[in-house]
Amino acid sequence: MTQPLTHSKFILERRYPRPVETVFAALADPDKRRRWYAESNQHEILEYEAEFRPGGVDRLTYRFTGDAPIKGATIANEGRFENIQDNASVVTSSSMWLGEHCISAALVTIELFPESEGTRLVCTHQAVFFPGADGPELREQGWNVLLDKLGKLLG
Repeated sequence: MTQPLTHSKFILERRYPRPVETVFAALADPDKRRRWYAESNQHEILEYEAEFRPGGVDRLTYRFTGDAPIKGATIANEGRFENIQDNASVVTSSSMWLGEHCISAALVTIELFPESEGTRLVCTHQAVFFPGADGPELREQGWNVLLDKLGKLLG
């Protein structure tokens, strides 16, 4: 019997006290992106590549360490930058793999809006989760952590 797929969409918003250009630079610069998007005390990075251009790769592979619930497991996020509008938006598509199993496919849109006090970021995540996946709740939690880390990087 085939297990059903799970579809989800969530939208997260953050306000950062920095100009749009500064926030966009944190999305675009490979070193800054690595700090908020890839690095964690819960895993070791095995591979990271971010070629910030339309059609460029967005790849992260890591192994869980320490007290992670699935210590030793490897996650690979294989993606590409679909569309980039300077200081306005970044769209990526990706598939996520747990070991040898593809667990999800996603489209993520990050939009930046200037406000008098800085920048409003809107992240729209649309995905389908396959059997054995982490599911929408954990993915949303993960993106909340990532956007909070971005905020700390921006200061």
